[in-house]
Amino acid sequence: MRILVQRSLNSSVSVNNEIVGSINNGLVLLVGFTHTDSSSDIDYLINKVINLRIFDDENGIMNKSILDVGGSILSISQFTLYADTKKGNRPSYINAMGGEKSIKLYDEFNEKLSKLVKVEKGIFGADMKVSITNDGPVTIMLESRG
Repeated sequence: MRILVQRSLNSSVSVNNEIVGSINNGLVLLVGFTHTDSSSDIDYLINKVINLRIFDDENGIMNKSILDVGGSILSISQFTLYADTKKGNRPSYINAMGGEKSIKLYDEFNEKLSKLVKVEKGIFGADMKVSITNDGPVTIMLESRG
């Protein structure tokens, strides 16, 4: 499981020109799964995300988590995080988990995460347009142990 984390001032996701999720002051998570991922990968990365100290404290030092600042999360499914570009110029997505299994894990991820922090999300498998105001910019790649 991979999550690209971006600290955000404000972000939104739209489908068919309609905003389906938006946040102010929080994190945008681009979330992808591979074939061996399970609930334990979800639990591990949720713990990482909510405790990641990437928000400024009163001294301007990145020392606070999303929980500390009362921020929100915009979660976006992103199978292209598992793109393989070693051969040629056209990415292969063979390492990305298929849709049926992946949507179950994505839903589980969002459900568990929403018990800890406010979560907005896109629509799995839809053609989404994501607008991100990356704050910093701060962008961090997380990967599960699995």
